[in-house]
Amino acid sequence: MNGRADGRELILSRIRAAVASAPDVEITRAYRTSGVPPEPVDLVELFAERVADYRAVVHVVEEEGVPAAIAAALALRGVGRPVVPDGLPPGWAPRETVTDDPPLGPAELDAAGGVVTGCAVAIAETGTIVLDAGPGQGRRALTLVPDYHLCVVRAGQIVAGVPQAVALLDPARPLTWISGPSATSDIELNRVEGVHGPRTLEVVIVR
Repeated sequence: MNGRADGRELILSRIRAAVASAPDVEITRAYRTSGVPPEPVDLVELFAERVADYRAVVHVVEEEGVPAAIAAALALRGVGRPVVPDGLPPGWAPRETVTDDPPLGPAELDAAGGVVTGCAVAIAETGTIVLDAGPGQGRRALTLVPDYHLCVVRAGQIVAGVPQAVALLDPARPLTWISGPSATSDIELNRVEGVHGPRTLEVVIVR
């Protein structure tokens, strides 16, 4: 054991001696502070395109079309009673829902057909949705345990890039960053979905 410690100290001492006369180097970190695209783009269209690239199902509707779009999506998936968080606009959810009050347990969430939520912000450049457990979003487990997540994103919540999103978010809140359905790959690059989150993500964008 002492031999190992002595050998390590010998190596470290040689490194210290080698760099002792080296000049100090100033490391510049020119982080991007804006995500404005080089050319004017429609953020709604860009976000819809990018989130679809992640294999999410995307709908772009006007405000009055939100209830119908949600109802059609749930019917297509056979979700009769989705879980809805507190604060979700009453017109968005179907008549039959499951509330999270008192909080549902893991088994109840796992058995749920799906969940309908809003979001805190969405990022056009990366196709990412961010939830912060605010009104209409619920606690993190609601969007991680059920196999199906339908998220409504308003056009005014879509920003160009990550820097703008970070500026709008409170780092003290429980942030969940979602880029498409949950997915991972094994060593042979076989894609598996639904391992650590919903297998299916459906996004209704309100223009």
